Amino acid sequence: KQWYQRRVAITAGIKTPQRTLTDHKNVVTSAEWMSGGSQMVTASWDRTSKVWDTETCTVIHTLSGHDQEVLTAAAHPSQALIVTCSKDTTFRVWDFRSSIHSVNIYQGHSASVTCAVFPTHKDAIISGSDDCTVKVWDLRNMRTAISTIQGDASINKIAISKEDHHTLAIPYDNRNVRLYDLQGTYLARLPRRSQPGHQRMVCSATWASDGKPGNLYTCGFDNRTICWKISFENEK
Repeated sequence: KQWYQRRVAITAGIKTPQRTLTDHKNVVTSAEWMSGGSQMVTASWDRTSKVWDTETCTVIHTLSGHDQEVLTAAAHPSQALIVTCSKDTTFRVWDFRSSIHSVNIYQGHSASVTCAVFPTHKDAIISGSDDCTVKVWDLRNMRTAISTIQGDASINKIAISKEDHHTLAIPYDNRNVRLYDLQGTYLARLPRRSQPGHQRMVCSATWASDGKPGNLYTCGFDNRTICWKISFENEK
């Protein structure tokens, strides 16, 4: 009965949208909360990203400058930093930590930059690209990547473990999902070509925080989302 009442309440609450954010001029490709929970950053094929006040549904900042479509935008979990990734082969880091805002442009890839993420406990940024590489950068010195992971297909949305804050799940166009650490060391590959694994491109991965029933979820063009249980060395 308690479960039924909760389900009824959830169902009733999602019938009508509570907010609608409208200012982009083309497809919106991503949306992510910023630290603090009252602002959101979105990315769009209109070559911009936007920072929103979600209470008033107004644009606070428009982040423009990319020469082609913006594929994703990600926010730092605790600092006022945003990274935007584009088909123009660059990613940009936007710094709102002081009253004078700044942006830095990085050209470390040779094809579209498809994704980027900030680790929680490290001053770094991790970028993925259609050039089949994932690169780890030190935010204090971005002149060259501190590690490069060479793959065999385009990179889709990567994710960092919420348990050890050090393990990367990298989904590829060729159905693979591989695990690496932040130093670029190969750890494992999830099964494929069998019933448990994905049969087509894996487009995204995300780690769960509680680990029940599993701690890693992947989804793909085979119409499936799969839950995996990844064990770490320090687990008993």
